[in-house]
Amino acid sequence: MKRIVIGLDTSCYTTSAAAVTVEGEVVASCRKLLPVREGERGLRQSEGVFIHVRQLPERLEEMKTFIAGMEIVAVCVSRQPRDEEESYMPVFQVGDAQGRGLAAMLGVPCFASTHQRGHVAAAKVDSGVTEGDLLAVHLSGGTTELLHLSGDKLTLLGGTKDLHAGQVVDRTGVALGLPFPAGPHLEKWAVMGKSEARLPANLCEGDLYCHFSGAETQVQRWIASGALPKEDIAREVYDLLARTVARMVFAGAKKTGVSQVLIAGGVASSALFRELVTARIAKRDRELRVCFGKPEYSGDNAVGTALIGAEKWRKLQENQQ
Repeated sequence: MKRIVIGLDTSCYTTSAAAVTVEGEVVASCRKLLPVREGERGLRQSEGVFIHVRQLPERLEEMKTFIAGMEIVAVCVSRQPRDEEESYMPVFQVGDAQGRGLAAMLGVPCFASTHQRGHVAAAKVDSGVTEGDLLAVHLSGGTTELLHLSGDKLTLLGGTKDLHAGQVVDRTGVALGLPFPAGPHLEKWAVMGKSEARLPANLCEGDLYCHFSGAETQVQRWIASGALPKEDIAREVYDLLARTVARMVFAGAKKTGVSQVLIAGGVASSALFRELVTARIAKRDRELRVCFGKPEYSGDNAVGTALIGAEKWRKLQENQQ
């Protein structure tokens, strides 16, 4: 009988449940986006909490068919966005509460992790990363951060000073009439557009930190005035993100001496973004090795959370021997 760990993640974008074996094999990943009204750029935390309360039991019911006949030995939840003590969002309390209840009923341990660590863990699956230190770039609607992962220690090196990469994508898309989240739709236009680097990359503190608000304001001006075709606007946005991230990666590599890079998060699921940022990094520094997670594990998901739980369970067994 396979022994499995259940992972739960209730982010600002997606309700997620996953199952992995204690050895780290992915058994199931069940996700559903939080519905957002047309023209809106997201949900209030209270709305997200209410939707997760409805959607999470449905994801567990969906997963039931994948794990029939398997033994659940632990549960792991994303309890907060990041490792910082003050990091908190109400939406994550839904997964935490249901996870603790599920573990209590089953009589198994309930481990806690963070949404960000889950992203990194999921992105590592079949990414080609090797053992050792790495730079992790987390790009989403709620996070744009450059991190140094050494063993189990995750250190913040840089990030955004205002808007996140995913916010720029979503605000652009919604202003152009696309549904939220706008990434996949905006990318289709961007592939057909051309860029002349009209949006300058705005970085500071040795290129470890960036600003996106000025670029987003310019994009909104273009949309309001009709100055550029929508395809070119979309391409300019993706080109800006690639140029900015590349410079942050160079700065992180210089600061740490690490040459392995893992780019994670919803923005990183874009094939166009991957192509642009990889080409830009390779052109300047061929020693840097850039890896990406599988597209299905790049957006918000509970696979990474479950993998973290499986690792914690294995360590618990070792300590008890």
